[in-house]
Amino acid sequence: MTQTPILTTEGLEKRFGGVVAARDISVALHAGETVAVIGSNGAGKTTFVNMVTGYLKPSAGKISFRGRDITGMSPRDTARAGIRRSFQISQTFPELTALENAMIAEIAALETKGSLSSHAITDARMHAARGVLARFGLEKFADTRVATLPQGVKKQLDIAMAAVDDPAVILLDEPTSGVSVDEKISMMESVITPLMNGEGTVLFIEHDMDIVSRFASRTIAFYEGTILADGPTEEVLRNDEVRKYVIGGTAHA
Repeated sequence: MTQTPILTTEGLEKRFGGVVAARDISVALHAGETVAVIGSNGAGKTTFVNMVTGYLKPSAGKISFRGRDITGMSPRDTARAGIRRSFQISQTFPELTALENAMIAEIAALETKGSLSSHAITDARMHAARGVLARFGLEKFADTRVATLPQGVKKQLDIAMAAVDDPAVILLDEPTSGVSVDEKISMMESVITPLMNGEGTVLFIEHDMDIVSRFASRTIAFYEGTILADGPTEEVLRNDEVRKYVIGGTAHA
């Protein structure tokens, strides 16, 4: 019996005037998958993520989540539906502590579910926020101001905040960008492991093929705004066109 996809895109396209940033993007993601998206700068990777999460309205095509048409839905409504994301540049509050940031994410999750009240800041929510930090190995930074944290830790915190309330789909935009080579593997392990322990689907944009090989069971390669290859990671990374047009241009990005 074939598993029903949790998220699908059909013929997705995005035009900016006369420039086509993405075209004919048809993807089916299943629950529990960990998928890497690769491609050189300008290949359409982030445009795709922005359309799925509501930050860009598609020029054509359809996006379905759990069988529901969510094409053109706002970022707030996609988050409410169960699709979350992190950004290439961490979206945290630098003057607050890591715990305070996690607390804000907890309250925002209540708001997306329509259950935010004047009693949102409670001992229970504080306990939940500490639990989020612990899940991602960040508890030792709970009382540290975010502005003083290393870049890799800021990235972890940003992803931990996006993962509050266990979204069905989480999309990570270049989670290791700005992180030193020595820290990339450990940083990704601390992020992907807790996400994979849930039942959610993880899709991450990545330029480092070592990270892709290690953490993604499936890889989607973008080239000039469309999908060049989609399949098991080892097969995609061996694909002649992917090696010619994608890996050669992104190995050191």
